[in-house]
Amino acid sequence: MRFFLWLFSLFAAAIGLAVLARFNPGNVVLFYPPFRVDLSLNFFIILLVALFLVLYAIVNTLRATLQMPARVEQYRAAKQQRDSNRALHEALKAFLEGRFGQAEKSSNRAAQLPANAGLASLIGARAAHRLLQPARRDAWLQQAEQDHGLRTARLMTTIELLGDDNKEGDAALVAWQELNASGIRHLHALRLALRINQNARNWQEVLRLVRLLDKRSALHPTLSRRLRDLAYEDLLPAAGHDVQTLKALWSTIPTVDRVSPAVAVCAAQTFMALGQQQEAAAICEKALTTQWDASLLRAYRNCAASEGSATLLAQVEYGENWMKERPNDAELALTLGVLCLKQKLWGKAQRYLEQALTDASERSTVQQAHLQLAQLHEALDQPEQAASHYRQCAITTLPRLSKI
Repeated sequence: MRFFLWLFSLFAAAIGLAVLARFNPGNVVLFYPPFRVDLSLNFFIILLVALFLVLYAIVNTLRATLQMPARVEQYRAAKQQRDSNRALHEALKAFLEGRFGQAEKSSNRAAQLPANAGLASLIGARAAHRLLQPARRDAWLQQAEQDHGLRTARLMTTIELLGDDNKEGDAALVAWQELNASGIRHLHALRLALRINQNARNWQEVLRLVRLLDKRSALHPTLSRRLRDLAYEDLLPAAGHDVQTLKALWSTIPTVDRVSPAVAVCAAQTFMALGQQQEAAAICEKALTTQWDASLLRAYRNCAASEGSATLLAQVEYGENWMKERPNDAELALTLGVLCLKQKLWGKAQRYLEQALTDASERSTVQQAHLQLAQLHEALDQPEQAASHYRQCAITTLPRLSKI
């Protein structure tokens, strides 16, 4: 519809101009002595319009010619950007598909454009890492440093990639310290920091990071428990060179960690190594009250106090109270038997050790019960019974002897 209106307007204007030109008797005289040119007004107007159009065309041609280098450069830049964006897209797609060699090649093409060089370098670094090419990975990471807007992304990538390489643990820690100085506290950064500090055996930092992740419910409870156990299993023996240092460390451990079987067993063994049997026994007793565990029972019987002491009698009493609640526990019966044997309660010791033999399902428990019974009969001057239990202990240790 608009086209027809425009065409109608054009025809109307042409008709109007034709009518005006027909009834226009004016002349234009161009006089330059000795020359004189007479033109009709209509022809002069047409000539003037034609001259304007020619000049306009010449000016536009000159301007286009002068702008040609800039337009060519603009075209090349646009083409480079399109090619780089396409290569970046291909690099990311190839990386997600697991074609790491192709991802690295595409990253090389994408990095030709400065705007995409940073992201392309990070993709190339990840691809080279998957191809087990640490030299190329480090070169990519170094190239990514030129893009300051990707500083956090570069540090996160550095921590993640170097954290996988045990030989690069120190470099990963340096990157984490730089990131930490920037105040980055999001969950993925904390998880990466936890992994590299665990590999570096920085257990105090591991404990701090575990607490932070636990507050955000970002760590599975089983994994959190295992990491704390590993940390204390390393820290406690390291502090076991004197009693004061060990007690100072133990006082800083939260109650929920003290009653963990792994932590309690390690602490009891460390205190025992320093001759602190009473402290070791108290640790095991408190942990057993919270969580029943066979490893705690084994540690508890190793914490037996000296013969005739009130502490040893108290340990026997603790064991008998537990036995009322768990009458068929073979490990508990063996522990009570060992404690009674040390206290020279011969009858009780024999009864509990024989009960341990009856209820035991593990070979180690049977072996220990036979060994303790053999020692009991030796103490009672019963060599035949002692020899029988020694023989049964040996058969349990080497099952093939039973075929002889």
